[in-house]
Amino acid sequence: MKSHSKTLGILGSGQLGRMSALAAAELGIRVHIYSPENDSPAEQVAAKTYVGSYSDKRKLRAFANSVDVVSYEFENVPVSTVRYIQKIKPVYPDDRLLEISQNRITEKKYLNEIGISTAKWSAIYSPADIDKAVKEIGSKNYILKTTRFGYDGKGQTVHKATDSSKRSFNKLNSDELILEEMIDFKCEISVIIARDKKGNSAIYGPILNEHKNHILHTSTVPAKLDSKVETKAKRTARKLADAVGLIGVLGLEMFVTKYAGILANEIAPRTHNSGHWTIDACAVSQFEQHVRTVCGLPVGDPTPHSAAVMTNLIGNDVNKVKKFYETKSACIHIYGKSLTRNGRKMGHVTVLKPLKPPQNRPE
Repeated sequence: MKSHSKTLGILGSGQLGRMSALAAAELGIRVHIYSPENDSPAEQVAAKTYVGSYSDKRKLRAFANSVDVVSYEFENVPVSTVRYIQKIKPVYPDDRLLEISQNRITEKKYLNEIGISTAKWSAIYSPADIDKAVKEIGSKNYILKTTRFGYDGKGQTVHKATDSSKRSFNKLNSDELILEEMIDFKCEISVIIARDKKGNSAIYGPILNEHKNHILHTSTVPAKLDSKVETKAKRTARKLADAVGLIGVLGLEMFVTKYAGILANEIAPRTHNSGHWTIDACAVSQFEQHVRTVCGLPVGDPTPHSAAVMTNLIGNDVNKVKKFYETKSACIHIYGKSLTRNGRKMGHVTVLKPLKPPQNRPE
C-alpha cells in the first residue's frame, strides 16, 4: 500500500525557509520553495524550487498545484500573492495576520484593540503631525519609523522633541510614518508561540535578547526574569495567537519596563531569529512546530532540555566560526549564503549548558 507524503510549499527562500525545510524532511514531508532568487539558502535543501516574481500568476499557480499546503518564511511577501494562492491551496498563517504585521500602524492599532499595551504612538503623514504628536504624547525622545519594510534598524531614526520635524520627516523619504515613544526599558524579550488547527498551543520563552547595531546579537534561555513578568509575557503571546486564530508560528517582541510592565513591540508572523536555539535545546524546535501546525499535525512539546545562548554570525563574524568547532557544546549552523555583507545574517551558533532546576521565587 502506497503512503501519501505531504508536500509543503514555502514562499521565500532565506535561512528561515531553509531550517523549516530541514525540519520537514525529518518528518517525511517534502518542501517546495517559491522565490525570486536562485541559489538561495532554502533552495539548497528543498525538493524543488520555483523561481519567479511574486506577481507571476502562472508560476504561482504551478507552485500551488505542486503542494498540499502553503506557508511563508518572511513577512514581506505581498498580501496579494497570498490571497491569490489561497484560492488554490490553504495558506497558514493566513492573509489577515500577514496584513496586520506588514504595516506598523495597522499592527499597533490591532494590538491595542485586543488589549495588548504598546509604547505610545501616532501615525505620521507630515512634519506637522510630528509636532502635534510630540505635544500629545509629552515625551522627550522618540523613534520615527517607516510603516513598511523596515527591519534590523533600517527605516528608522531617533527624533527628539527639540529636533526639526521637517528634517526628521524628510530623512526617511516616505509619506507614511509612525512616531513611537522611546521606552526606557529594562530588557528586550520575545515569546514564540505555535498553534495548531485544534487551537492547542506551545510556547518558547520568554527569551532574553540583546542587539548590536539594531540587529539581534544573542538570545538567552532561560531569561531569568521575575515569574510574574514571564507569566505576563506568555499570556500576551497567547492572547494574540488566539485573537488572530493562528495556525502556524508567530514571534512577539516585547519590552520589559523598569516597573515590570510588558509592552509589545513587533509581531513576526513566522518563525523568529530569537528561537533558533530551539533546534538544539528542545526535542521539538520552532521550525518543526511550524511544519507540524501548517501541515495539520499537533503541536509538540516545547520544553527545553538545556539552557542555551544563541549568537548570530553577522557579516564577517562567519569567518570566526572556526573557534566554535573547538567550543564545548557548540552547535553550528551556516546558512549557505554565497555573498558576505555587513549586517547580513550568515549563520548562528548555539552553546548549550545543563538546565538548572527552576528556583522557587517569591510572588
